[in-house]
Amino acid sequence: MDVLENQRVWELREAQRKAEALFREVEARGLIRPGVAESAVNDDIYVLAKEMYGITTYWHKRIVRAGPNTLLPYAENPPDLIIGTDDVVFLDLGPVFEEWEADFGRTFVVGSDPVKHKLRQDVGEAFAAGKEFFRENESITACELYRHAQSLAKEYGWEFGGPIAGHLVGHFPHEKIAGDKVTLYVHPENHLTMRSLDENGRPRHWILEIHFVDRERRIGGFYEELLTIDP
Repeated sequence: MDVLENQRVWELREAQRKAEALFREVEARGLIRPGVAESAVNDDIYVLAKEMYGITTYWHKRIVRAGPNTLLPYAENPPDLIIGTDDVVFLDLGPVFEEWEADFGRTFVVGSDPVKHKLRQDVGEAFAAGKEFFRENESITACELYRHAQSLAKEYGWEFGGPIAGHLVGHFPHEKIAGDKVTLYVHPENHLTMRSLDENGRPRHWILEIHFVDRERRIGGFYEELLTIDP
């Protein structure tokens, strides 16, 4: 890995480190709490991120989802819900730190419901299992990783809730092809090798997304961070 690639890895890891610190502060300050609208939590997080890091740019919409909204994938724009006294909430944020993208998602549980706490635990464990599967398979394609994410959901007793299981990440704005909703994503129809090089001949860096749902209970959990770079 040359000096330039070393720098890219360092910048992406540093962006994720800051995103993780932001999430810890969200929890420490009790921003996710009963009786508050998703939109109000979203606004509070925006203010906090600006206070901590001066962030005003996000490369994708900021997502705060509670209750039945946690069933829905990224592209949906559901009605604003109030967080309940015994609820599940997930955050999906894409802050840009000095022109480097982070994409970080975590699940939070309000209350003591053991099923919701299990869901929170399971998405984290499944992320680790998915990352290990990626490491062990040098020529893995995006659709193979997507199918593995689906199998992990079944193994843990859930349904996989996302139409994708990840995507590229990088220097803002990262590599994109107009109208391409397949080849730059961990998509069920993307048969390209994930370790193929980008348009500049450099390694691509990927995010892995784990989204498990239980449609009968109307709850979902989400976990997302870098796949190709260790913390």
